[in-house]
Amino acid sequence: MADQRGFFDLDDRYRALSAAGDPLERLAAAIDFEVFRADLETALVRSDRAKGGRPPYEAVLMFMVLGLQVLYGLSDDQAEFPILDRRSFGRFLGLDDGDRIPDAKTIWLFRERLTRVGAMQRLFERFDRLLHDRGYLAMGGQIVGATVIDARRPRLNSAEKKTIKGGGTPAHSSKAKRAQMDTDGRWTLKRGRKKPVPDGSVRTVGEIVVPSFGDKNHIGVDRRLGLIRTFAVTHAAVHDGGQLGRLLDPNNLASGVRAETAYRSKANVDLLEHRGLVPQFKRAKPRGRPMPVHIARGNATRGRIRARVEHVSPNRNGVSS
Repeated sequence: MADQRGFFDLDDRYRALSAAGDPLERLAAAIDFEVFRADLETALVRSDRAKGGRPPYEAVLMFMVLGLQVLYGLSDDQAEFPILDRRSFGRFLGLDDGDRIPDAKTIWLFRERLTRVGAMQRLFERFDRLLHDRGYLAMGGQIVGATVIDARRPRLNSAEKKTIKGGGTPAHSSKAKRAQMDTDGRWTLKRGRKKPVPDGSVRTVGEIVVPSFGDKNHIGVDRRLGLIRTFAVTHAAVHDGGQLGRLLDPNNLASGVRAETAYRSKANVDLLEHRGLVPQFKRAKPRGRPMPVHIARGNATRGRIRARVEHVSPNRNGVSS
């Protein structure tokens, strides 16, 4: 028979998380998210609920959920489960067993409302200033990367697709359909990895090309702390390398800029040299030839450092990114 649950079991679990160096606890101690409440309430036009209905989630809570998405590389659909499952997430958000958890649609609508009124950029810049004021200085070089954020795939006819590509909204669609329509998202292709074969060449082995619809989150983090310093949001079809100029952090005191091969272009190299920065991009395999050993070793070294940006998460120093 299982032991009966005690009154202090949850407290014991939280103490164990703290002893293990919970990075979200450190982030919560460094930043008082209540300072964002006034800006959030100003940006969000709330109903007076005169007609009743379910009360909205706390604006600060939802802003912290967006932060978790960025820190852990979670899409809207992926965010709900770890909030339910992880004690560290629940403690960070101030949620207890039995509390309501925002679902994917609620998270998407909250982000859209902030984005449409231009509040996301201001909130992010203020968050970065708070980190800077508390001693989280960017001094270890920069790492940039991009992640496709899947959105709900729209079911549109040819006329509606043409309207959206032109920057408009289909006028004849129902209000309910327009409310769930991501007019900024675009289709792109996600490709699988390539594996080497015994003869030393590289060919596609079981590669699957997956069509994806949505947006793309471009971020820049500093190497030493792994903290996000810059970001840009585009539709999913935008080329990663074209966003480098928007991601460079003028306050980073180190010169190295690390990124994948997609960022290696003459324009980007010239941009970095003009700003006194050093490109440390991974190199692509020569077409039709095996990868030279010294380039493969260099890519492996760069990859171990650059991997932090893939899904920005707590680093070894226990500082949340």
